[in-house]
Amino acid sequence: MKRADLGGKLVEAVKKPKKAKKLVAAAPELTIEAAGFRRRLMAWYRVHARALPWRGTTDPYHTWVSETMLQQTRVAAVLDHYAEFLRRFPTLVALALAPEADVLAAWSGLGYYRRARMLHKAAQFIVLERNGRLPTTSVELRSLPGIGDYTAAAIASIAFGESVAVVDGNVERVLLRLTGRPNDATAQGRAFVQRQAQALVPRKNFVAGRANAAGDHNQAMMELGATVCLPKAPLCLSCPVYDLCLTRGEHRTPGRAPQRSKTIAYLLHIRKDGPITEVLLARRPEDASLMPGMFELPPLANDAFEGREPVMRLRHAITNTNYYVEVFAPRSDSDSDGANGDSEELHWTRASRLPGLPLTGLARKILQRLDVMDVPKIAQLE
Repeated sequence: MKRADLGGKLVEAVKKPKKAKKLVAAAPELTIEAAGFRRRLMAWYRVHARALPWRGTTDPYHTWVSETMLQQTRVAAVLDHYAEFLRRFPTLVALALAPEADVLAAWSGLGYYRRARMLHKAAQFIVLERNGRLPTTSVELRSLPGIGDYTAAAIASIAFGESVAVVDGNVERVLLRLTGRPNDATAQGRAFVQRQAQALVPRKNFVAGRANAAGDHNQAMMELGATVCLPKAPLCLSCPVYDLCLTRGEHRTPGRAPQRSKTIAYLLHIRKDGPITEVLLARRPEDASLMPGMFELPPLANDAFEGREPVMRLRHAITNTNYYVEVFAPRSDSDSDGANGDSEELHWTRASRLPGLPLTGLARKILQRLDVMDVPKIAQLE
């Protein structure tokens, strides 16, 4: 991207806060007293906050990586990847210089691989166009590839102390329950939540080495939604702002789309050459709509496994689809057994090299469960 293009984006982005101010001024005032709410929230957070490895970091790059990983992903899954990702790419420059395949390999298992690609592209842009310095404001951060409103606000407030609200699903749920509103999933509803969230954020300026009021508040709001104000059966009696809440329990939410079910099959073809174990993998086309360029077990045609017993069955859920997966061994050592894909797309790969490949999450799960690939040791939190 040319500097002129970046400048144009920044000029356009700078105009947005003026419009936002008018909306806030015209909106109804928050129905709860902000200072009292913050005191209760922060008193609770100081005692009950989980010890997570990305909390307390002073490196904005670490904050960026963690917030990108946490998008639509469980904390437990991020814990498995965060430390290893930073070990392989300890700095923004190291990430920018790494091949994309290595970045995808480190991301494998987290899903939503576009996040990894955009993180990599943004790191390259920062190194080339910004002398390796991450922007410090939410407006500038939104000009980077793959960074939307949520991630920009999270980085700006947590790493740089900007007084801007972070609204994820947890924060939205807390605010809807506090104000007694249903989740209508409309632009008007989202704007209401954003206004309420912004009205609660402390206005104190951040001073390096001292308390970060805005960043701590945003993390406390997300923590409250993640651990107490749960989607189902919220722990209301443990909530520090229970007596301020107009809902006190589950609030009305729109019905979810029914889960779809699909049966798919894959080939597990392994060969031995002395002490060396190799496994046959297929590489997804670069123009594939999902997970382009990633490695997976060769998919099987529908009629390739009739009347045969699989070596493994498992369920794998992606968004609103449940995949019922069956894994079959080949009929013979020389038989690809109806595997889909041209010969150029099939690759024999040493098992020892599997951790360094950009495998799909499903392929990684299958290979680990069948002991073809080692399960990494999870770093223990102190």
